[in-house]
Amino acid sequence: MDFALTQEQLDFQKMMKEFVEKNVAPYSAERDKKEDFAEHYKLMMEKMGPMGLLGLSFPKEYGGQGKTTVELALGMTEVCKWDVSLGAAWAVNMSLGTIPLLHYGTEEQKQKYLRPCVEGKKLAAFGLTEENAGSDAAMQETTAERDGESYFLNGKKVYITNASYAEVYIVMAMTDKSKGTKGISAFIVEKDTPGFTFGKQYEKCGIKASIQTELLFENCRVPKANLLGKEGEGFKIAMNAIDIGRIGVAAEALGCAKGAYELALQHAKKRVQFGKPITANQAISFMLADMAIKIELGELIMLKAAWCHSNGLPFSKYSSMAKKYCTDMAQEVSTNAVQIMGGMGYLQENNVERCYRDSKILQIYEGTNQVQSMVIAGHILKD
Repeated sequence: MDFALTQEQLDFQKMMKEFVEKNVAPYSAERDKKEDFAEHYKLMMEKMGPMGLLGLSFPKEYGGQGKTTVELALGMTEVCKWDVSLGAAWAVNMSLGTIPLLHYGTEEQKQKYLRPCVEGKKLAAFGLTEENAGSDAAMQETTAERDGESYFLNGKKVYITNASYAEVYIVMAMTDKSKGTKGISAFIVEKDTPGFTFGKQYEKCGIKASIQTELLFENCRVPKANLLGKEGEGFKIAMNAIDIGRIGVAAEALGCAKGAYELALQHAKKRVQFGKPITANQAISFMLADMAIKIELGELIMLKAAWCHSNGLPFSKYSSMAKKYCTDMAQEVSTNAVQIMGGMGYLQENNVERCYRDSKILQIYEGTNQVQSMVIAGHILKD
């Protein structure tokens, strides 16, 4: 049993670490305070795109780098040590907004929409969630009515990451409400399509330097050529993308936890109370030991999920396990990191408080952790 990364993967991990230290870490706190996605968008388009990072794990035939999900997970972890906001935007472009095109798009759709997103020329987004359709996707109220060679979309999507900056949107809408999830279809919608506008931009507890905005559709005409897959396949298309996306969320959480842990460990070694470093107190050293154990376990399950997907093996159960474990772990580790740093940890000038805020959303998006328990139970009960 070999747990070692390949030399190529180690080299990539080192490159990502250096990229983050130069381009992400020095500016992450400032961007968070400004709550402005513009600088992240610029970084993705002007630096990450030309480096091939926006198409890292996509086939070379569509402009990608041909790397595996393992490399994507390693890169995401490095980014999210310092900036989960950037990781969230990158993850959506690498999974929810593009995987549906790769797996279900026609060749024409792949060349027109997937290639520019993979090459870093355009950004992608994904529209599934609605006010009454969160965990229960069958409650979709956005509709798509066929009229000749077009569909007319009407409705609203909420909490959409990258919205208003993205140029390509994968949108789920009901083509037959009587069929429940089997009546959901997927559509490719371009940013400037008439009848497609953006609603309010959300103010959030964490990931403040990412952007989440409403998508509004009012008699939005989408050509039949932009139907993704077949009518009624939307739910299957969405769940396939989300299964893969959960590996990215696990990597986001692992990076967030590692970032908080490393800062708390450095602080604890230097902080002197009662004449000795606070690491001399078992209350602190044992807390750090538990944090280190949980991070190690999280990395193992996350890499197993990534490795299974990369090698064409069943991975859905492991992606849900990784998502649930790593995100719960990140919330616990970041909470304890703040506790170890005391009052200093609660100040915005120290990045652990941002890790603490950012980690919470990871337990919620791409399927709440309660939904992950349902998914995992479904797998183990039929095995």
